[in-house]
Amino acid sequence: MRTPTPMIVGIVLGPCGFVLNLTSTLAPSWRNVSQIEGKPFDLIEHQGLWQLCDEFQGSSTTNCRNVEDTLGYFSQLPVQVAKGLMPASLVVIGVGVVVTSLGVRCWQDRPHYLLAGLGGLLLFLSGLLSLIAVSWYNYELYNLPAPARSTRELGYCLVLGYLGSCLEIIGGFSLTFSFDQCCKERKLKKAAMDYAYPPSNQQGSTTVAAISPTVDSRDFQMYHRNPGPRSYTNSLDVLEDERAFRGVSLPCDSDL
Repeated sequence: MRTPTPMIVGIVLGPCGFVLNLTSTLAPSWRNVSQIEGKPFDLIEHQGLWQLCDEFQGSSTTNCRNVEDTLGYFSQLPVQVAKGLMPASLVVIGVGVVVTSLGVRCWQDRPHYLLAGLGGLLLFLSGLLSLIAVSWYNYELYNLPAPARSTRELGYCLVLGYLGSCLEIIGGFSLTFSFDQCCKERKLKKAAMDYAYPPSNQQGSTTVAAISPTVDSRDFQMYHRNPGPRSYTNSLDVLEDERAFRGVSLPCDSDL
């Protein structure tokens, strides 16, 4: 069976958002502080969620080990919130990608729409968590402690965080369309059961419209191609005319 387009969009954008958010979480460049008074003019201090790094542009060297947090940068609330939400977002999207892969099931004929929809919800939630962390940090970017008379700039990790969050939200929203197909599949199953075992008060042939007016006849025929033999009952007594000729032998096909 051909994989639906919304599932392809979700299964592609989800892992891409995971890689971008993982890089944004681990890399130490959420904010760049340069032109620090009393320090070399080519020094740029990269501030991340877990460590601080000094980069000297003149010699292209970076030092992340001996840099101390003298201004209390890591104790600020936006940094603490980002340190909690970003790993949580990675865990949620990891579970979401696994559930989505089991739902799409490209190696089988039919996907599992319910699992794909649940995976889409997890991807959407993961994107919201990372988007909240990145947006809050960006809003407080110039209010976080920094050396006096220094230039504060946006780091590339925030750009990656925004991009990864948007990819996860779009991919998760695309996968949630699987819930509609799941409901439609349940209606088709119910229609197939009613088609195979019609109620006793129905006479004659059973049509799809009589069973479920909301089900498309073409979808029903695709889902239920071999309904199997059906039995019919005839309310007329075919031997009624023959009983008048009690003593006369008539052929067995006289009614035809």
